[in-house]
Amino acid sequence: MKTAVGDNTAVAPRSFRAQLKHWLGLDSAIAFTVMARFWSATAGVVTVLLIARFLTPKEQGYYYTFSSLVALQIVFELGFSFVILQLAAHERAQLTFLPDGEIAGNAISHARLASILQKSVRWYSVAAVLMALALLPTGFYFFIVNKHAGAEVAWKLPWCLLVLAAALIFQLDPVFSFLEGCGSVSQVARMRLGQAILGSLLAWTAMATHHGLFSPSMMILGQATVGSAFLLTSPRRRLLKNLLFYKVGEHFVGWRREIWPFQWRIAISWLCGYFIFQLFNPVLFAYQGPIAAGRMGMSLSIATSIGAVAMAWMNTKASPFGSLVARGEIAALDSLFFRTLWQSTALLAAGATAFFVVLLVASYKLPHLAMRVLPPWTFALLLLTTIMNHIVFSEALYLRAHKREPFLGQTVVTAIVLGCTTFLLGKFSGANAVTVGYFAIGIILGFPSATYIFIRKRREWHNHTIGVKA
Repeated sequence: MKTAVGDNTAVAPRSFRAQLKHWLGLDSAIAFTVMARFWSATAGVVTVLLIARFLTPKEQGYYYTFSSLVALQIVFELGFSFVILQLAAHERAQLTFLPDGEIAGNAISHARLASILQKSVRWYSVAAVLMALALLPTGFYFFIVNKHAGAEVAWKLPWCLLVLAAALIFQLDPVFSFLEGCGSVSQVARMRLGQAILGSLLAWTAMATHHGLFSPSMMILGQATVGSAFLLTSPRRRLLKNLLFYKVGEHFVGWRREIWPFQWRIAISWLCGYFIFQLFNPVLFAYQGPIAAGRMGMSLSIATSIGAVAMAWMNTKASPFGSLVARGEIAALDSLFFRTLWQSTALLAAGATAFFVVLLVASYKLPHLAMRVLPPWTFALLLLTTIMNHIVFSEALYLRAHKREPFLGQTVVTAIVLGCTTFLLGKFSGANAVTVGYFAIGIILGFPSATYIFIRKRREWHNHTIGVKA
């Protein structure tokens, strides 16, 4: 009897954990990704405190404007990493990856998978050099032309090191995307947790030793160190080496026929994303000064960190989405997508609410820290915009898993309208007005138009091309 009772009590916790795991949508990939994002979010709080402690408000403006300018690497990346992930996910559906790094299954899919990796390595090797050659003088020109009165900031050497570090990690990221597309989502997520930890520790060391503007480059160098070690570890080293030297023959993935028709749309969408998400800091730096840019930059960084934790639920599904589309399992695709969407959105809303309460308390208890970010009412608009963006990003991820880009026109229009609004409000009003414009365009144009496209394309593609009712 005791044994029976003991057995029953042993089973119940497992059942509860299983139900909780299903309700939260947790798997190993999400768990590691969420840990990485939670670390980044927590580390972001530490970084914010260190910035307030070790950087002047003017240096804070340089710190965040560095990140916005180096994001111009998107011009050379052109969204290819996402294309790589989806192409690999579609070929992976016909293959089996063995523990020793070997591949079994359809020979044509094997050759096409090798072709994808070989093309991506060639592309990014050349693009990394071009990126460094372009970003270095661009940054020098921007900061020299927009020099403001006050104490001189030593930005030149930190900027050079940041660009070189960005060029290094630029070459590694597509390989991570390729491995995710091949199904190694949880392994890559575990690696990204290590990247986040080491990168943060190196960045904090730079802050604490009064070299704060070197923090962004130290963060990236930490990520590159962990990423390189990950790729050089067997069996990944054997898998990548075999694919890089695999004789593709006639079964190659044609750039003009298969990659470019999808990529050019993604490329334009990602370029427009720069004007939607990265233009605020440079405009404010140029017209309102580094202090205004620093407040906006820190606020955006916090909101983005909160959103990134929630987006972990959705990003880890990019590869499974692609494989489900390739196999025509649309009912499973929809079930996975909508469950993950509601889970991640609820988490984001809870996190945004919790931070807003903290901000309200800080504005009374720690005014010197609260002054480094936007005022509470403006920050509330920024958090609401982050929730809208999360839903739009999720909808885009679902549709792009079909190797199509239906958001091109919508993204271009949104980028033009928001770019013009940011320029005008940033020049004549300031950070608060820019944030109001960001929110207004999101709720009037961005979110409604994106959701309409999602509903229409999902119904159209599934009913017509796949023959399964959505």
